[in-house]
Amino acid sequence: MNSPVTILHTDNPSGSKAVLAQRHPDLEIHTCDSYEALPQMIADTKAEVVYSVRFAGTPGFPRQALIDAPGVKWVSVGGSGTDHMNPWDPETLTVTNAAGVAADMMAQYALGAMFHFTLDLPGFRAAQTRREWVSGTVEPIDGKTVLILGLGQTGMAVAARCKAMGLTTVGVRARPKQTPNVDEVYGMDDLHDLWARADFIVVCVPLLDSTKGLVNARAFASMKPGVVIIDVSRGGVIDEAPLVYALETGALKGAALDVFTIEPLPSDHVLWGFDNVIITPHCSSVYEGWDLKSVEMFSDNLWRYRKGEALTNIVNPERGY
Repeated sequence: MNSPVTILHTDNPSGSKAVLAQRHPDLEIHTCDSYEALPQMIADTKAEVVYSVRFAGTPGFPRQALIDAPGVKWVSVGGSGTDHMNPWDPETLTVTNAAGVAADMMAQYALGAMFHFTLDLPGFRAAQTRREWVSGTVEPIDGKTVLILGLGQTGMAVAARCKAMGLTTVGVRARPKQTPNVDEVYGMDDLHDLWARADFIVVCVPLLDSTKGLVNARAFASMKPGVVIIDVSRGGVIDEAPLVYALETGALKGAALDVFTIEPLPSDHVLWGFDNVIITPHCSSVYEGWDLKSVEMFSDNLWRYRKGEALTNIVNPERGY
């Protein structure tokens, strides 16, 4: 059985190594907890396999070291997004991801954002701060329509929870096909007819040339008044300038944004100032133990690699999944 030299590139090196060593006690495992040190470690160890988490953001990520190293045959990305690795040649380098490792958590984030706005939690909290008993109402979400952009693991998890809450689920995917818990499935080219139907829009697509700026000025102009948009994808899928305009003009009821074109979001960015915007620091997929669950998925795939079997979750760089 093949015993490839393996690097765990993560901000939890000891925990990750403990998980991997338990399943692969005979393997030579190295750990690296910085972007700067990874290129030299790859060169020194002649690693064949690298498990890598984008733990300190995209700027400075040592992509080139992973792409250029002649000995690296497989990079296992610890999360689901692989845009920080693009482009790569799939003929010389295999890239896999951990799709699904945080799908349930991200779906809960999306549902929580829906309730945040329909229950007017900010308004009631403001009244509580004033010690004021207000005459308030709450709004049900059942019977409303959610448009899910992207029906991968996260999109399907969103659909399952929304369906359970009585929403009509409409989804788009690159290759339309019948999908569990999705009432209607369309291709990306059909989006122009779908914007106006949605009460909620959940963005789950990967960042690709084909999805960059997908939610643009034309899309915002087509949306029904009072829509809530929730973004758990990647910064750049939503065009932020028309998003800001839609918020300024009151076209949107609100937005829950976990990703941004520039991260960290600059402190002087206009989005910070909207009362009807939830800003979270790219953490909808971060829950206690997620990284170790990801290493467990990698460990399973590593058995396949060592036995010469086909890997799961191989990413096509053109599709992003």
